Amino acid sequence: MTTAITRKIEIVEFTDPVCTWCWGSEPVLRKLEARYGDQVEISFVMGGLCADITSFYDSVNDIGGDPDRSNMNIARHWLEASARHGMPVQAEGFKLFSREHRSTFPQNIACKAAQMQDQLLADRFLRRVREASAAEAKQTNVTEVLVELASEVGLDVARFLEDFSNGAALKAFEKDLATTAWYNARGFPTFLVRYGDRETLLHGYKRYQDFQAVITHLSNGTVVARPTPANEETIMAFIRKHVSVAPIEIQTTFDLTDDDVVTMVDSLLAKQLIARRPAGNGYFISPSTSSMACDPASGRCTV
Repeated sequence: MTTAITRKIEIVEFTDPVCTWCWGSEPVLRKLEARYGDQVEISFVMGGLCADITSFYDSVNDIGGDPDRSNMNIARHWLEASARHGMPVQAEGFKLFSREHRSTFPQNIACKAAQMQDQLLADRFLRRVREASAAEAKQTNVTEVLVELASEVGLDVARFLEDFSNGAALKAFEKDLATTAWYNARGFPTFLVRYGDRETLLHGYKRYQDFQAVITHLSNGTVVARPTPANEETIMAFIRKHVSVAPIEIQTTFDLTDDDVVTMVDSLLAKQLIARRPAGNGYFISPSTSSMACDPASGRCTV
């Protein structure tokens, strides 16, 4: 008697925590998780977007050289991207670089330090760095800011700082850079989609339908998405799972129209089930904290 081999679709995103099109891919990844459930496994490889902004140049968007001018042009570029992918961006006060902090490598190294503790918290931390960079205009390559974000998601701050500072996380990041080079993932995001010994690369921002076609092809149709009913119960479960979601993530995951999302959000707000937090040119939605709630992962109670 032979035992059937159960395989998962692996999706590996070669990424940088401050890449705008990686930020824009969050709704698609959340839809993939919702639709494929435990049939899909999503992970991240840190690719290191910018070693030093003063020696970096993106000729398409005129980004590089002077940090202050680069910040201004990055904010403009991110707003243009936001108009396409729908994730919020805070342009006012936007600051990724300064004379003292010229690289995105600290964010990458910090993500590896988080990963050395706990994969679930590391995924939360990566998301939190993306939010803080894109939608809160925080300068996330500053160690003190990274420590604050690590604390927010429930990481052991002492261990995080130790791994971040003693070279252990840097060594793990260097392995990620080698993997990125091996797959020739020169732009972010790049997605490696694998099923068993079959794999393919998708370069750049991709729609859910693109992933669905590749998953069907690689698995010969054996991995199939499940329908996700769009009702208050399922949407609240989605919000509770992810803690902080943008409206476009609900819209994408549940195939809603603009009007549908507005109606659902208004209804949930009226019932005091959610709270709305302004963020740049958009907003985030979180479960309501009108009564005390304690998160065992972060060890924090909110009221």
